Amino acid sequence: MPAEKLLLFDIDGTLIDTEGAGLYSLAEGFFNAFPEFQGKPFPALDLGGATDGSVVAFLFESFGIEDHEEHRTRFFAAYSVALEEKLGRFEREGKGRLLEGVPSLLEELRGGDHPYHIALLTGNTCEGAGIKLRHYGIDHHFSFGAYGDDHPDRNALGPVALKRAEEVHGLGLSPENVVIIGDTPKDIACARAFGARVIAVATGGSSEQDLRDCAPDFLLSSLSDTAAVIAALAQVFTQGET
Repeated sequence: MPAEKLLLFDIDGTLIDTEGAGLYSLAEGFFNAFPEFQGKPFPALDLGGATDGSVVAFLFESFGIEDHEEHRTRFFAAYSVALEEKLGRFEREGKGRLLEGVPSLLEELRGGDHPYHIALLTGNTCEGAGIKLRHYGIDHHFSFGAYGDDHPDRNALGPVALKRAEEVHGLGLSPENVVIIGDTPKDIACARAFGARVIAVATGGSSEQDLRDCAPDFLLSSLSDTAAVIAALAQVFTQGET
C-alpha cells in the first residue's frame, strides 16, 4: 500500500449533528441580510449533501435577487453571525453534538501509526465549516479542505481537495489514494466523480439501504468503533490493488 493516503471528511451528519442549527441560521441570515423580504415564507431546503454555494443560488432565484458577489458576501456574512449565535443557543438548550466515536477516531488518525492525512470535503463554506468545527472542538484536526464556496457543484470539489493537499502537504496523490467519508448519496457521487473511493456512514439523514443502493466501497452504521473504521479503511484501500 502506498505510504500516504488522504481521507476527506464530510461534516454535517458525519462528524457532527447540529440538530438543525445550520438550517435555522440560513433562514435567519437570509432575512437579516435582506430585511425587505421579512414576512415572506422561506422555501424548503434539501441540505443533505448540498453546497452552501448552491443553496444561496436557489434562495436568490426563489426571492428574485440578483446573484452577484456583493449579494453573496452580504448573505454569508449574516449567515456566519447567525450560525455562531444559533450554535451557542442550541448548546444552552442541550441540542447539537459530536457524533459518537468522532473524537477518538480523529485522534487515532492523527496520532497513530497510519499513512493517513485528514482533511475536509464539505458543502459548508470555509468560514461556516470553521465555525462548526471550532464550536465542537475538533477544528485543530483539519488544516485544509474543499468547501461549498469553492464550487457550487459538490462533484467538482474532489480535484480542489487534491490541489490543496499538494499545496499544503506536498502530496501528489492520485484519486485512488483518496477516500471520502460521508453520510449521503451525494458524498458517494462526489467520490465517483473524480475516481476516489468512499466509505458511507449511516449517521445522517440517509438510511443504510439508501446508501447501500449507491454502492459505496464500504458501509458503516456509525464511526463509533475506531478499530472497525481503521479496518474498513485498510480494506477499501487494498481493494483492486495487485
